[in-house]
Amino acid sequence: MDASFFTYLERLELMAFFAAYPLVYTLLYTVKGAVKKPTLFLGRLIVLLPVAYALCGTLFIGLQLKNMYPDFSAGNISHQFHSWIKIWGVLAVLFWIPALRKRPVLSLLHSLVIFFFLLKDLYLHTRSQVGDDTVRNDMKIFTDSLILISGLLFLLFILDYFRLLFIKRKKKSF
Repeated sequence: MDASFFTYLERLELMAFFAAYPLVYTLLYTVKGAVKKPTLFLGRLIVLLPVAYALCGTLFIGLQLKNMYPDFSAGNISHQFHSWIKIWGVLAVLFWIPALRKRPVLSLLHSLVIFFFLLKDLYLHTRSQVGDDTVRNDMKIFTDSLILISGLLFLLFILDYFRLLFIKRKKKSF
């Protein structure tokens, strides 16, 4: 198999983790702009967006570590991260840093690089340069990414709700 096939697989891996983030981000900010008085629910979801993105980056690193197992030598690590796009995916964990987390637009900009690959495949499909199978794969991966990011965001919201509830009860006990 040639290198372009493996490059395509790397792109699919990245798209599975990050491609739907711009859609979720845009959807939440559009709803926030359309609602006259944003609810606490919507506000917490927007605050948790970069955290969900950082968690996706952490899961991506976990996949890469699983692929490297059991050989964690320097040569295997450099072989695993030979392309700039994988390194770009790993950089998503930087959104665990509170200063970056406070600027959700940075996470959007970071994810747009990976979203570009989806748009590129769709554009090439209109020019009949890629087949239906490529677009079908991209759409399946995009759907998986949408489920992953939405699920992580929902899970983080539930955990955050219980954290706030715990803090509230702890303050009442004093």
